[in-house]
Order: sequence, then C-alpha cells, then structure tokens
Amino acid sequence: MAYIITEPCIGTKDKSCVDVCPVDCIHGTEDDKMLFIDPEVCIDCGACVSACPVEAIFADSDVPEKWSNYTQINADYFQKSKA
Repeated sequence: MAYIITEPCIGTKDKSCVDVCPVDCIHGTEDDKMLFIDPEVCIDCGACVSACPVEAIFADSDVPEKWSNYTQINADYFQKSKA
C-alpha cells in the first residue's frame, strides 16, 4: 500500500508532508500544480497524512471515490520522470 495525494493539494502545495517523509518520496516541481508520492519509494509510514494541512493524502485503499483517479495520476507522474 502507498499513499496518494489528491485534489485538495492543487494550488496549495504546502510542503509539510515533504518535511516529515523519512524516505523523500514526495516530489513536485514549481511548475506542477500539486505534489506527488512515488508509490515505489513510499514505505507506508503515514507521517505525511497528519502533516497535510488540507487533508489531501490518503492510503491508496482509502482514497475517496471522487478522487480515485489520483492513484493513477501519482503513479504516472513517476513513470514519466523515469522514462
């Protein structure tokens, strides 16, 4: 299981989650509208969840249905960067 960043992050990009991540798996450039969690690096510790001020981070099995597409958006972000 990995954690997923969803729609509430768009436009906010508060990096509190980045600061608490022990494996540095949360990334995003200045040009990105939101941050992303690399599912291959995430160790499922959950530290990012409570650090997020806009409640945008969920365990992949708990992502609300209305934001379910963000699971693939997070994965795709890292597939593109590794290509």
